[in-house]
Amino acid sequence: MPQDVAALRQTLSIAPVIPVIVLDDVEKARPLAEALVAGGLRVLEVTLRTPNALRVIEEMAKVEGAIVGSGTVRTPLQMGHSVDAGCQFMVSPGASPRLLEAAEAHAIPLLPGIGTPTEAMTASEHGYSFLKFFPAEALGGAKVLKAYASPLSDITFCPTGGIDLEKAKTYLSLPNVICVGGSWVMPADAIEASDWARIESLSRDAAALKS
Repeated sequence: MPQDVAALRQTLSIAPVIPVIVLDDVEKARPLAEALVAGGLRVLEVTLRTPNALRVIEEMAKVEGAIVGSGTVRTPLQMGHSVDAGCQFMVSPGASPRLLEAAEAHAIPLLPGIGTPTEAMTASEHGYSFLKFFPAEALGGAKVLKAYASPLSDITFCPTGGIDLEKAKTYLSLPNVICVGGSWVMPADAIEASDWARIESLSRDAAALKS
């Protein structure tokens, strides 16, 4: 099936920031998710960049209120594993035709990544109207998405990559941005120290960006 626009819009509208999580320590998965959710960030993207990523997803999915998705999804096999782990959405760094076609076999929605107008148009031709803009800052940031607003007026973006609290404000002011992805709400040293109170506080600041 093509992208479930209604389902993805609902998910991406829940909070202005989606934490992009790179975690291998399964024991820290639930307390991290609990801190993020308590701070108002319920939609969590767990990237498939670590050996235990799928187990982290399974643990975070047990947290009340958490909506957990898989990130860095690059193959049809990873899509299947994401579904089995209990994901509610998937995020990809790119939008290869093979990946877009494979997504049609799954009920949970995919947010594909793009970096150019051509890639955005290709994804749109496959039925995708919500796209990840990645890596956002390296590709020109908010100025580029502002330029996309008129010629690609039917596409809405979730920029990710190099974004912090202040930059998030600029992105979220754009009419074609529904939310942003970022990791600044969970600094590595805070996770290492199990400083969940600090992460909850940073999450509250991020959640407050929602107008």
